[in-house]
Amino acid sequence: MIRQVRGKVLSKDLTGVVIDLSGWGVFLHMAQPEILDVGVEVTLLTHLAVTQTGMDLFGFIEEADLTFFGQLLTVPGVGPKTALGILRKAPRASLIGAISKRDLDYLTKVAGLGKKAAEKILVELSEKVGNEKAHDDGDAEVFETLVALGYTEREARMSVAKIPKDILGKQARLKNALSQSGV
Repeated sequence: MIRQVRGKVLSKDLTGVVIDLSGWGVFLHMAQPEILDVGVEVTLLTHLAVTQTGMDLFGFIEEADLTFFGQLLTVPGVGPKTALGILRKAPRASLIGAISKRDLDYLTKVAGLGKKAAEKILVELSEKVGNEKAHDDGDAEVFETLVALGYTEREARMSVAKIPKDILGKQARLKNALSQSGV
């Protein structure tokens, strides 16, 4: 099992990065490849997924992200690409907070999960994840307001995910999300 890779970032796209490992260009799927710079040496924690169609390597900067990814994989019907997709749509801490509070609304609207998938995740993980309070209860309403203002669902999710944790209250969080886009 490959647990870690270290090498120079050769290239990146929306779904991952190519890392130079002793002359081999290895692609790693990542939730946030945009935070890595091309040409910089990095160390990434990894999860190797072996399927009938091949092998995929998933990279994580933080141990907590890898741990949460592994917890998502324990949910029936959630594979590695789905788990990574969930991590792309909302910050890990916010997802853990929503799961521990059994916030179905947050998972369906902000994280973009279907109702059945979100319910399955809540049932399977609500007792297993920590009790982080990193998402504000008004985030679902902020998301809905942004969509009503003309944001696409993806743009709204990205804006909500970028709101700093220390900003509390629906109005303040909405104001911050709007200021990020220059509206």
